[in-house]
Amino acid sequence: MNKVWIDPGHCWLIEFGDNVTIAPRVTILAHDASPQAFRNVTKIGRVMVGNNVFIGAGSIILPGITIGNNVVIGAGSVVARDIPDNTVVAGNPCKIIMDIETYLSKVDSISLHFDREYLLPFISADNKKRMNNRLRESRFGLLVKRLQ
Repeated sequence: MNKVWIDPGHCWLIEFGDNVTIAPRVTILAHDASPQAFRNVTKIGRVMVGNNVFIGAGSIILPGITIGNNVVIGAGSVVARDIPDNTVVAGNPCKIIMDIETYLSKVDSISLHFDREYLLPFISADNKKRMNNRLRESRFGLLVKRLQ
């Protein structure tokens, strides 16, 4: 189950661009109730997510945040500040790790590729073993998801 939580009490304050991927257990908040006990108020803020954004598993996006275009947010990140276009960020609080072109260059340099036969529901028991063994030799591989 994906279990993404997009602030249901203030969801109209959250906007997504095109081609946004949200991994499992992501939380996106448009409110902050921390001043409630002291001032009987709740802070609210819009959340804007640009185009071509990947939000990694377990990340938390806080209220009042703008995420630019062409952004990768690493798993487990806490986004407490705006993220500029064309960046890869990670951490708590998240920080810029590299620009998107450097990241994509690293992805493009991965030479181990797996095709459709390695996708669910097509993968066989033999291919599961083969994939496991090949990834012992090479830290990363690419799973080509396009079905052509």
